[in-house]
Amino acid sequence: MKGAGPSVNKTTLNNGIRILTKKMPHARSVVMGVWVNVGARDEADSENGISHFIEHMIFKGTKKRTGYQIAKEFDAIGGLTNAYTSMEHTCYHAKVLDTHLPIMVDILSDIFLNSQFQERDVQTERPVILQEIGMVEDAPDEFIHLLAGNGLWGDNPLGRSILGTRENILTFNANKIREFFHRLYIPDRIVISAAGNLEHQQMVDLIGPAFEAALWGDRFPQRSTPETRSLVGLHHRELEQVHICMATRGMSITDPRRYACSLMNTILGGNMSSRLFQEIREKRGLAYAVYSFISSHIDTGMFGIYAGVGPEKTHECIELILKELRRLKTTGVESSELHGAKEYTKGNLLLASESVDNQMARLAQNEIHMGRYVPLKEIVDNIESVKAEDIMELAQTLFLDGQLVLTMLGPVSDKASYEKLLSL
Repeated sequence: MKGAGPSVNKTTLNNGIRILTKKMPHARSVVMGVWVNVGARDEADSENGISHFIEHMIFKGTKKRTGYQIAKEFDAIGGLTNAYTSMEHTCYHAKVLDTHLPIMVDILSDIFLNSQFQERDVQTERPVILQEIGMVEDAPDEFIHLLAGNGLWGDNPLGRSILGTRENILTFNANKIREFFHRLYIPDRIVISAAGNLEHQQMVDLIGPAFEAALWGDRFPQRSTPETRSLVGLHHRELEQVHICMATRGMSITDPRRYACSLMNTILGGNMSSRLFQEIREKRGLAYAVYSFISSHIDTGMFGIYAGVGPEKTHECIELILKELRRLKTTGVESSELHGAKEYTKGNLLLASESVDNQMARLAQNEIHMGRYVPLKEIVDNIESVKAEDIMELAQTLFLDGQLVLTMLGPVSDKASYEKLLSL
């Protein structure tokens, strides 16, 4: 057992699976996550959507439990369980009162290690996932982000939908799902994290015997980093609004400039006092929703801006966004703005640290991306060390002609007029 920080412990099983825990004695709950460093970007074109399909299938039954029994046993202890898939990892997690820890570990271990992936369950779940795809397409403020990712990353796996395509979903069967699971779910890509009112050795004793025997996987694909490109993508749909997403390459999860990028995001469009929110919503009333955002991966990232506006205000809104990007590059940020962004960021970070769910996720993500536990003090110190000139330099690096992608969804046309606008 290796101490990783105050109240944080780590054990590596003989097969490479890592178990990390954080004791939070004030909590009455325990949350556990089984994290796999496998996601949508690790799929071949014909496999796109299969990681997310596995996420659904994992709850459908084992040799010991049917899907109904899994749900009933969690409900019987007042537990919460779910899963999600991202571009780079998949997480299966559950939360219970501390008195029910052994039951939670038993159920979650069983479904992860012993899911049967029966063909009848594949047939039942297929239309559910097709409905999920349709649900995203019916939500333009969500669908625009998928279109923007495709615009920025193109044919690279990062530019695809995590949910996959309808065509692929129709081809998946039990054998294909099992083959992908056993090929890519490699022990040294698995991290089990838990936080709450628990003892580390108790978790190791509960988890270890079952997971120690996991020996799948031997052919993990190489991840490819996409090139930057610039384009205007118009997607016509008869809607009340035009949904705008402007994006450029951002920071990777491990880039030392990520702290400056986070503060720049807060200043530009990360809260209600941000420049974009004040200029576009409060002063001019052009949009109800306007914000900037960061999406980071292990080797690259996206910095984006979203707004939903009336069709007649589209040009004006885009011009205002570009104006604020130019201002970041040329005049930088005021000391009061930077101070406010730091306090806002630290506040969010420290408030989130009180959540057992957040601490469980931080443990796993730090281990996967950094290979170590990153104390909150280290993050706060890095935030405090950011200077105004760091943000200006970052803006000058990211916001360049020939590196912006403008994606719009709604009643839009005249692509040439938007291409003329897209200049920094």
